[in-house]
Amino acid sequence: MKQISLKKSIPITIFSILLISFSVNFANAESSPEWVKNTALWYGEGIISESEFLNMVKFLIENEIIVIEKELQISANMNPEILIPNGNFDVSSSSFYIPLNLETVTGATVTWVNEDSVPHTVQSQDESGKVIDIFNSIPLNTGDRFDFTFEESGVYNYFCSFHPWRVGVVTVK
Repeated sequence: MKQISLKKSIPITIFSILLISFSVNFANAESSPEWVKNTALWYGEGIISESEFLNMVKFLIENEIIVIEKELQISANMNPEILIPNGNFDVSSSSFYIPLNLETVTGATVTWVNEDSVPHTVQSQDESGKVIDIFNSIPLNTGDRFDFTFEESGVYNYFCSFHPWRVGVVTVK
């Protein structure tokens, strides 16, 4: 019974998300077309198969009736943060930068926040691990922040000069 319920809930969730996206992208529309409503209803009642329902969703996406903007997910936050969590100083700790690879867009200002109990630095480095002069913070005590605005796309590697085993990446698109 749980498998049937789960099988139904996943496509219904997908359809709900797509329907919301459809509504947001076409705010002027009076309502969803009847065939979209009927297909969702028939799937919910078990009249049509999951395959038929997913084909309808595929049709909506392929014909750009529902438009999913992937770039919107990345560019939504022009001021993302990278956390240096407590325990980051310990070699054996599983604490890493959060996120370990931040993806953002040009013009975004990234802020590193030290939540660890010891100081850290944020030092830019090249692919071979050599420190380069793109962004380099002073030692950040607990609660301190360091900001850098990325004006060019690229992959930016960084590490803590006090704890060189802690490395991270900022990918700017």
